[in-house]
Amino acid sequence: MRALKLTIVVLFISCKVFGTTRPDKEFKIYQFPKDQIPRIDGEFSDWEMVPRSYSIGLNELKDTEGGHGTDLDPINFNIEVKVAWVKDLDRLYFYVEAEDDYWSFDHHALSQDIFELVVDGDMSGGTFIKQHNGNKNILSTEELHFKGHGTHAQNYHIFTPVQNKEWVMIWGNAHWIKEFPYYNAAYDYDFKHGESGKLKMEFWITPFDHASIEGFDNSIVSDLKENDLIGLSWCMIDYDEKKKWEAFMNLSHDTKMIYDASYLCAFRLMPLEEKYLKPIQANWSFVEMDRDTRWIQFKDGSYGEIQKWHWDFGDGKNSAEQHPKHIYDKAGEWTVILTVEGPEGKSVLSKVWDVVTK
Repeated sequence: MRALKLTIVVLFISCKVFGTTRPDKEFKIYQFPKDQIPRIDGEFSDWEMVPRSYSIGLNELKDTEGGHGTDLDPINFNIEVKVAWVKDLDRLYFYVEAEDDYWSFDHHALSQDIFELVVDGDMSGGTFIKQHNGNKNILSTEELHFKGHGTHAQNYHIFTPVQNKEWVMIWGNAHWIKEFPYYNAAYDYDFKHGESGKLKMEFWITPFDHASIEGFDNSIVSDLKENDLIGLSWCMIDYDEKKKWEAFMNLSHDTKMIYDASYLCAFRLMPLEEKYLKPIQANWSFVEMDRDTRWIQFKDGSYGEIQKWHWDFGDGKNSAEQHPKHIYDKAGEWTVILTVEGPEGKSVLSKVWDVVTK
């Protein structure tokens, strides 16, 4: 049976982070190399490269509605989550591995086991669900649905597993964010409703600073940058045979996380592990400052310990500056070469005809 696969990769260290529900905690998001992006295919070997230290387990959750607090029994329910990202690709990848003594998923609405995920890509904070909007005394909840409901932070009710319905419910007005290419998921499990067993799931989401009801063209994707913090949290709602959940286990230790982004946790977008980095690597970009005068501003983006820069602008001129300004004398399509040197050696990057002047 094709099953649900959910993976979340996260690491944590003790660090003071203010404005979150757990100010003494900062979690980390693993960075996949660009040539090893995980496939959402229900085969989870891609995640084996993620260090165990990035996993977030049941010990980090607190039952804030079922009365169990932090006294959670892994025999009843156990979970491990990893969260990851890829530089320059504004997605968050998750891997979830969960074991339950009673998987409930035959309900056509919300009364089933749910992995509820909330993300606030720019850490803007504040309420984002219409029922908790501060303008309820001015506008009806029906009107608020079409305004800010789920706009600046997003809530995903991910069904674990899914049966006879879509795999996720978006608690907000931008339902299109659950569609490909903004969301994708794969499961793996071999149990039936009411049975025990292990579920695996992997998926990606696209976080938005502004998710418009009108669609992607009127929305703003969160710009994920290395070492930045984002707001993120999740809860596991565990149903057994009752209509009311047995446990409401969440990472924020506060139920308000489901509708108020100020109650999320701080997650840092980590750089690549050192083993995937070259000691020295040339890289550069440019901005056309003025087309009429052919003024091009170059920017060094190399990494490593660099002591020397040599720019060949392709027109017979060069520079030893790190971020040189160059004015071309005529129109042309130019091959520009940057050479950097340091104690670890030398690196060269040539870009062919990216720079064009008229």
